[in-house]
Amino acid sequence: MVKVLYIDPKITEHLPDEEVRDINSMLNQVLKVYKIDEYDCAWVEKWWQRGEGQTESHSLSLSSNEMELLTNISN
Repeated sequence: MVKVLYIDPKITEHLPDEEVRDINSMLNQVLKVYKIDEYDCAWVEKWWQRGEGQTESHSLSLSSNEMELLTNISN
């Protein structure tokens, strides 16, 4: 689990306002890391219920300075 400390504004500068709000809402959230990529970035994801059974998600790739490690979960 990590806490999102920073979201680079460059990743949202060309997105629609609703997506920008969704992504920015991830700031200061505690999220589960689902993948570590080849660049040692942690990938996290957040889901939203859109009503009538519709869901939507966004994923972020975070470098070590963009997150705080809260729990180290081993599988």
